[in-house]
Parts: sequence; structure tokens; C-alpha cells
Amino acid sequence: MTHYGAKELGYSFRQVRGNTLEIANEIPESQYGFKASPESRSIAQTLVHIAFAPDVQEHVHRQSFTDAGKVPWGELIQKVGSEEGKPRTKAEIVELLQSRGDAFASYLEGLSDSFLAERVSMPPGLGVPSKSRFEMLLSPKEHEMHHRGQLMMMQRMIGQVPPLTRRMLERAAQAARA
Repeated sequence: MTHYGAKELGYSFRQVRGNTLEIANEIPESQYGFKASPESRSIAQTLVHIAFAPDVQEHVHRQSFTDAGKVPWGELIQKVGSEEGKPRTKAEIVELLQSRGDAFASYLEGLSDSFLAERVSMPPGLGVPSKSRFEMLLSPKEHEMHHRGQLMMMQRMIGQVPPLTRRMLERAAQAARA
């Protein structure tokens, strides 16, 4: 049996954050205000959203909530949302992504298997009575991957080829030459 525990959770989060940082570094600061549509987040707002989103799950589990219905979701989400609107330079955003990503990954790596296995009851109507803390703490990585897909599309819209696409094209070219 393969075991995916706290160390692996932290490692995989670091990998995802590393890919996000690569995109953040490649996009010129002059393009950080770009929006795919008027009602969507800008590149800068998306990156800041990514930086702060893990705070929500970390708060839930540091406070050891066992009933998700008692979590102050609105307050937590509002706090993250208010951070998105603050003006920041590219350097500040990249540093925020790096430092907050390292802190969250370190938090994950320090969790015990028994803690990750604990169940948190879900509010009625979600179709699932409970989730493990592991499932819940995996969601920030999944959330970031979703938004990284949006960033990759915006990179294409401003005329850049995203790094993951470049690497895939390079591997395909190497395979074709072999």
C-alpha cells in the first residue's frame, strides 16, 4: 500500500506553488492588471487570491473545528477577498506567494496521520456527511491548480506560452527526434 501523508501533502503543495511562482515571475509587471473579462480578477488579484486562499483551511484545522457548519466561512472568505484589492507590486506579490506557500507547506508537513484522518462533519445538503481533514487540506492545492489554469490562459492572451506548456512541447520535440 502506498501512503500519502503529511510529508507528501506538503511536498505536492510546494510543487504546485513552484509552478505558480514560475508563472508569476514570467508575467511582466506591466501585465499584472490584465483581466480576461471586465468581471474577472486581474492577474495580480488572482495571484494574491492564490497566496491567501490556504488561510481558510489552515484556520479551520488550527482551530480544530469538527463541524464545518460552525466555521465562520463568510468572515474568512471576506478577509481573503479584502487582501485581493490591496495594491501590491509584482515583487511584493511574488514574495507573498513564496512566503505564504512555504508557511502553509510547513504546516502541512507537521501534521500527524491521526489528525489528518479525523472527520469533520459537513452541513446538510452537501451530499456528504463528513470529510477527513486530509481531504479538506488537499483542497487548497486543487484550488490553486484551478486558478493556475486561469493564469495560463491569461498568459496566452497576453502573448506568452506558459512554462508547463513549453516543457510539454520540448518533451514532444525530443521524443520526435529520438
